[in-house]
Amino acid sequence: MLFLSSPDVTELEVERVTAALRSGWVAPLGPEVDGFESDMRAFCDVGTAVALSSGTAALHLGLQALGVKAGDLVLVPTLTFGATAFAVTYTGARPVFVDVERDSWNLDQEALVTALKDLETRGERPSAIVTVDVFGRPCNYRAILDIAREHDIPVLADAAESLGATFGEAPVGAFGAAAVFSFNGNKIMTTSGGGMLVSDDRDLVEKVRFWSTQSREQAPWYQHEEIGYNCRMSNVLAALGRAQLQRLPEMMARRRSHFDLYLDRLGAIEGVTVVGDPPWGQSNMWLTTALFDPSLHPDAPRRIREILATHEIESRPVWKPMHQQPVFAGEQCYLTGVADELFRDGLCLPSGSTLTGDDIDRVCSLVTRVLTDSL
Repeated sequence: MLFLSSPDVTELEVERVTAALRSGWVAPLGPEVDGFESDMRAFCDVGTAVALSSGTAALHLGLQALGVKAGDLVLVPTLTFGATAFAVTYTGARPVFVDVERDSWNLDQEALVTALKDLETRGERPSAIVTVDVFGRPCNYRAILDIAREHDIPVLADAAESLGATFGEAPVGAFGAAAVFSFNGNKIMTTSGGGMLVSDDRDLVEKVRFWSTQSREQAPWYQHEEIGYNCRMSNVLAALGRAQLQRLPEMMARRRSHFDLYLDRLGAIEGVTVVGDPPWGQSNMWLTTALFDPSLHPDAPRRIREILATHEIESRPVWKPMHQQPVFAGEQCYLTGVADELFRDGLCLPSGSTLTGDDIDRVCSLVTRVLTDSL
């Protein structure tokens, strides 16, 4: 079976996890957690970090630390995984969905300005803007942060999919009031399950650290003056994460080589676009995505996905936009139609760093045969 993005684990990870188990630090927290946070601070060039149980937990607590509360509005790109919007609802706030641009498939700056101006005319002011680096491609941080500063609204960067990507020369994670990463099993690097919040705002990170450890006050007994959460990462998983982070550059390089093969084989076909880096930065190539012109290749994403599945090859539609999700029916939206087109015409192709060139050739051959109606 060829998976979309399976974990890439070597003897290094086995050795590090085994050492953590043998150290006796099996419960949450410990020296590997401290080390992982330090490693991520250095990797992202930020002042501080807190390791958490998931990227979703990091989004939730990050929004809460920015002061988002019940009844507030938070602007969210509509093309994203559900967790981005779910985290908004955990605070009691409501997401307002904004469409995406075509270069990176991330938050559209013009649509963002339209949303802010329209909300202001109605006396509504969002409490935060959440950006997303979809499929590992960085959003246009400079433009979005300039808009946010003009309106005095904090930005939380959902970089769950983009660890290792860059905006200009700077790593993702170094932008916004804080940034969030996911280490879920299908991400470019994994801790099995886990996440991280990073920021130059030490007070914000320490507040998240406090909440994530059940809001335990400094006392010889369990003292709680605020509602807390059980969201910290275990020492064992942090050991896995440190080994994965050490190997991240090589895993990114392999994924980029897969992208290059897709670009060479599929990008030459009329009506097929293999989506690359945006003009302002470099993707980590978490997932290679392709667009199929419906006038030349009607219903191609579905047909390709179904044929690949019969050959035990996993592919997946582009994220279904949040404004199309039944759970968010009726929420405010500022749409241009781009996200709807990307969902209709796009497909995510197998991209994991454990795949080989022969695996990618096999996928390309099947896709080509579907497009030429020879399969």
